[in-house]
Amino acid sequence: MTDMADTPDAAPAPDPVTAPAPDPVTAPTSDPVTAPARDSFESELLGRVLAALLRENAYGLRAAARPERRADGDWLRLDVAGEELALPVAPDGFQCEVGPRRPELETPGGTLTGLRPVLARLRGAAEPEDRAGFDAFVAECDEALEAMRLHGRVRAEVTAALADRYGPEPARDWAGLRGALAYDTLAAFRDHPVYPTGRGRSGLTETELRAYAPEFHPSFALRWLALPREAVRGGRGALPDWWPTPGDLGLPYLDAGHLALPVHPLTARRSLADALRAAGLDGSARLADRPWLDVRPTLSTRTVAVTDDPAVHLKLPLATATLGRRNRRTIKPGTLVDGATGQRLLESVVARQPRFADSVLLADERTHLTAGHELLAALVRRYPAGLEGAQVVPVAALLAPVPGAASGAGPGDEPGAGSASRPGGRLVIDALADRYYQGSLTALLDAYLTLLLDWHTTLFGYGIALESHQQNTSLVLDEDDTGRTRLRLLLKDNDGPRVHSVRLAAVTGGAAADLCGFDDRRILVGADQPVADVFATITVHLCAGALAFGLAEAGRAPLGVLLRQLADRLHEAVDRLEHASGIPGAPASVLRARVLDADRLPIKAMVTAGTLLTKERSGAADINKYYVSGPNYLRTAGR
Repeated sequence: MTDMADTPDAAPAPDPVTAPAPDPVTAPTSDPVTAPARDSFESELLGRVLAALLRENAYGLRAAARPERRADGDWLRLDVAGEELALPVAPDGFQCEVGPRRPELETPGGTLTGLRPVLARLRGAAEPEDRAGFDAFVAECDEALEAMRLHGRVRAEVTAALADRYGPEPARDWAGLRGALAYDTLAAFRDHPVYPTGRGRSGLTETELRAYAPEFHPSFALRWLALPREAVRGGRGALPDWWPTPGDLGLPYLDAGHLALPVHPLTARRSLADALRAAGLDGSARLADRPWLDVRPTLSTRTVAVTDDPAVHLKLPLATATLGRRNRRTIKPGTLVDGATGQRLLESVVARQPRFADSVLLADERTHLTAGHELLAALVRRYPAGLEGAQVVPVAALLAPVPGAASGAGPGDEPGAGSASRPGGRLVIDALADRYYQGSLTALLDAYLTLLLDWHTTLFGYGIALESHQQNTSLVLDEDDTGRTRLRLLLKDNDGPRVHSVRLAAVTGGAAADLCGFDDRRILVGADQPVADVFATITVHLCAGALAFGLAEAGRAPLGVLLRQLADRLHEAVDRLEHASGIPGAPASVLRARVLDADRLPIKAMVTAGTLLTKERSGAADINKYYVSGPNYLRTAGR
């Protein structure tokens, strides 16, 4: 094999339509320890960071704070390393009682408004052994801030290019799985509902982001690695007909004994040589010089859609991290097995609950390859047929502005008023409501919540809760043969559920053993609590609650009205579960006690477990399922 470190492949030239000239470098105008925020992006990010630290009670900041009432509103007084600090706060309600009222920190020497000055003062709250994690979080903030500023410069041009390429009216023109990529691009400009630095990608340069990140909607060709066939293990399922042989890639002498594995260009350039050495394959593998197969990135970045076969996506490992420095975007071989097992488990539920056969669609994730290293793997994801005329929209894109729209909406807008009453503030969800529900946002939201909660409460009855967050859940909207609107859910990435094996066995009997062949044994639990935690943090908070709070912030309806709608649909779904046949035990009672009627709900402490603290310090067995608690906004909203 050639020494890849000496012959890196060049990044493709950015699309000139979506790659404006970079801004000139601006020299700092004051001491960075006390410098004020340079722009609205910094202020926005600081507000999100302060909200996350309060929500997760990082370093005990919120628990130890003393409330103070002043003429201008509420404050929290913080004692940080013997220094009195104060933070202006206001009621929040979404996973925390309060949030920052203004992105600033009052100190004995004056008020700080810059991101780094505020974080420098809060660093004293971390114990000495935790300072490295805090510093890593500051670096995340720097990367996220640069990404936000970059997004601010390019968003209008990118979305205009989307309108030119796919059509000016998303809900009409952006059909099928090709159109879904355009919705992914809109979603990539939005922040994660709770993780403050979600737009950052560890270690990627601006040039690399422009070439490979979904917010630029780029097209590029994959690299391919020829591996000895005996070194490659695979899941069930045939590879696509177009899968290249080594000969197609310019390596005909390897056709007999080698198999081609796709490699993301970033991985080929940065980490592939080390991965091959670690796997003992550096002497037998060959990286083809010829890039092959045009793709576009999806919202996850590491998963790409095949341009000429958009029903096939390839999930490829990347040596980067998002949503926390320990949340690496590589692919451990066991997760490929777990994804196929999760799919089989969900298929068994649909077979037992036929009302979901036409309303819940599952991506096929049974085909995968791995050579025993987390950077030498590929998942071949196939989407169901028949989506060509449908709108396939990830939940993460629903609150994104459509091309040509501003990011906000008028405070007087009413749900169902139609997009004409929302000049300059039209969102994707507005466009979908206009097309499919006669402009009634209430009707669209009701249909979505009814199906979402019916499906997930039914799964809970089987002892299953999915990590089907906003990126992994899509709405599929079209019209049936009679012309009536049809809404379905499309799910992918089912490799990280929680499964109460005793409850599953009680429903499925002897079939349970075949449905529980997960590689990650943390997936299988022996109680309802871990399953209810995932139900609350993913289905309720991210797929439903975040949408309600976001629509209220956009002025679509009063928050109380939206939360009452959510709580009522959840009550109905739990009632339906209580009377379901073939589901023994009392799962409905568990959901009432642990979700609907609970004083507090679990919330993910993603910053704490993902970056601030080591696993040894946090005690987190799984950084994606590490919780603190927050207020239950459902308790008084419903019946």
